[in-house]
Amino acid sequence: MSHKLRNLTTLSLFALLTGCAAPYTQVNQEAQDVHVRFDSGFDADQCQWLGDVTGTEGHWYSYLFFTNDAMVQGAINDVKNRAKKLGATTVYVIAPQDFTTSFTVVGNAYKCG
Repeated sequence: MSHKLRNLTTLSLFALLTGCAAPYTQVNQEAQDVHVRFDSGFDADQCQWLGDVTGTEGHWYSYLFFTNDAMVQGAINDVKNRAKKLGATTVYVIAPQDFTTSFTVVGNAYKCG
């Protein structure tokens, strides 16, 4: 393998791997204001429950190309987008699930305030 071809291959592989450091699922502009809560201090008494929401990132065929951080952020972005479609302002996460090939967030969507 020539020196130029080896450098081009290495550069292409590096670009492919670093390009996947960001999550595939991006948060929609209108969903950026949805709050995601993991803490037990969340009080839903002043909120209206709108339904269950699930967010996920990663697949059996793509997980090797994503960092754990990117998969977690993608799942959070997905749950925020789904919550906003319900009209929610807050998601209380009840079950984060870390699988080998993906990350999933399950929560309750609320309209608060």
